[in-house]
Amino acid sequence: MAALREIVVDCENAPGLARFWAAVLDGYDVLPYDDAEIERLAGLGFTPETDPTVGVGGPGPTLFFQQVPEPKSVKNRVHLDVEAPDRAAEVDRLVALGASVHSVHDRWTVLLDPEGNEFCVSQPG
Repeated sequence: MAALREIVVDCENAPGLARFWAAVLDGYDVLPYDDAEIERLAGLGFTPETDPTVGVGGPGPTLFFQQVPEPKSVKNRVHLDVEAPDRAAEVDRLVALGASVHSVHDRWTVLLDPEGNEFCVSQPG
């Protein structure tokens, strides 16, 4: 039987979107770069700030952001749902981080991350 290891998100700016999602999710952070990885990136002409593939790790599956040349063009086929005890306060916090409100419903709010990917915020229950 398979186990979920990573959720991969195509994006335009992997470091920026990874930092956004690390700030969204409790217990998550951009995965650290060791000296060998920094050296490997430098050999390719990149730094951690320009890395086209960035991981965000935490208590659940790793989120992996990879830059692709084509822009997002349609609604996501898969999106993330996050839960917070105070939905309104969490929506305000996420908007301050760079999200935008797409639509508000009775039990959840649909937001767009800085690159336009849909995700939902709901309260427990």
